[in-house]
Amino acid sequence: MKKFYLSTAIPYVNSAPHCGFALELIQSDVLAREHRLLGENTFFLTGTDENSLKNVQAAEKEGINVKELVDKNAKKFYELKKFLNLSFDDFIRTTEKRHIKGAQKLWQDCQKDIYKKKYRGLYCVGCEEFYKESELENGFCPEHKTKPELIEEENYFFRLSKYQEKLKKIIEKEKIKIIPATRKNEVLSFINQGLEDICISRLAKRARGWGIDVPGDKSQKIWVWFDALPNYINALGYGKDSQKFQKFWQENQNKLHIIGKGILRFHAIYWPAMLLSAKLVLPNIIFVHGYLTSGGQKMSKSLGNVIDPFVLVKKYGTDAVRYFFLREIPPSEDGDFTFEKFETRYNSDLANGLGNLVARVVTLATKLKVKSEKLKVTVKNPKLNKIIDNTWKNYQKALEEFKFNEALISIWELISFCDRYIEKERPWQESKRQKETIANLLFALTNIADMLQPFLPETSKKIIKQLKTKESKPLFPRI
Repeated sequence: MKKFYLSTAIPYVNSAPHCGFALELIQSDVLAREHRLLGENTFFLTGTDENSLKNVQAAEKEGINVKELVDKNAKKFYELKKFLNLSFDDFIRTTEKRHIKGAQKLWQDCQKDIYKKKYRGLYCVGCEEFYKESELENGFCPEHKTKPELIEEENYFFRLSKYQEKLKKIIEKEKIKIIPATRKNEVLSFINQGLEDICISRLAKRARGWGIDVPGDKSQKIWVWFDALPNYINALGYGKDSQKFQKFWQENQNKLHIIGKGILRFHAIYWPAMLLSAKLVLPNIIFVHGYLTSGGQKMSKSLGNVIDPFVLVKKYGTDAVRYFFLREIPPSEDGDFTFEKFETRYNSDLANGLGNLVARVVTLATKLKVKSEKLKVTVKNPKLNKIIDNTWKNYQKALEEFKFNEALISIWELISFCDRYIEKERPWQESKRQKETIANLLFALTNIADMLQPFLPETSKKIIKQLKTKESKPLFPRI
């Protein structure tokens, strides 16, 4: 059986989750569900990053200890599984023993490329990264718009510069394929500027004693990114060299990381270099999505313009939220969220589009007593057959290219065709083709329901149930 391994980034738990990360989870879930439907042995991982200094600062601000804060917020991230109907197979927290063991093992496996020296640099706590002055925008972090802190201490460094040429060839020859191509060019541009060794630890005192100890040196904590990145292999049992690790990482050529554009450098440069140093297999694909914006500005906890996914789901329902993010937001570009856009898309596509079509067809099928067996046969209408076949081809091609919105567009074009077909054939009027028309529409709806399985799993089930029972119930009440 073909294997497929998929991971999301792991977010900081300095506060509750927002819709920016929900977007990544939903995109990932679609792919995991699709690969399972294709019969592949799929492993879908997500989790939380809990050893960050920003988590420490957030706990201090709330007046609670760090463990209490990360436990509270990690629980909220896990609860997204139910609210967003996610199908992940594992949820790893970087405070777990299996992760700590794996992070320290990777440090030891990279030992030949680690050395200690004094360093002075500008550190952004938000990014958990040192910046050169030339990388700042008017003296501020380009990502968080905050002024970095000047840090001077003796830390451990990783010989990233040693892997410059090797990494360049890997990216150029697409041994790690970066999607979209613009992000690949961005990575190559950064490599061509010259890679410098990176600081991979901080004094335990500066970390307030929070984090994973550097093996053999408890005065230092492992830098949060060197600690966090191996979560992708630690969840598979790298720390104990398990069979699952061998199966899904070392012996698998179908490994995908889904990440946001702000952390591309860590995943496309630092992480592969760490794996090369440890003599481990590389990931195959990195898919990079854009940001979810709010009123044109990046949605960010630090900027304070976040939308709560729990509030959205309670108000509109899980599948409506999934649909908006997958249809409205360009997969690899920034996309804006407003409640007006959400409700417009909900009413036009879900209530008036899909929901109305299902209601009309099921009501007519009940009235005309069209038998359920008709769902299992291919329709005789060659035009409809051709349109359904073409829809499947366009749908599958779009999913292969991570174009979630285009896959949904192809489904809704089929829905529009069915609407036109009803108006043309007028099956509510008695005619020779009356029952045949409804049977054709029932067949089209079974295909639509099948295509919707990865995107709107509950809606897909509801459609299939209504087609079998002929009991029409509103899928998406108009708002």
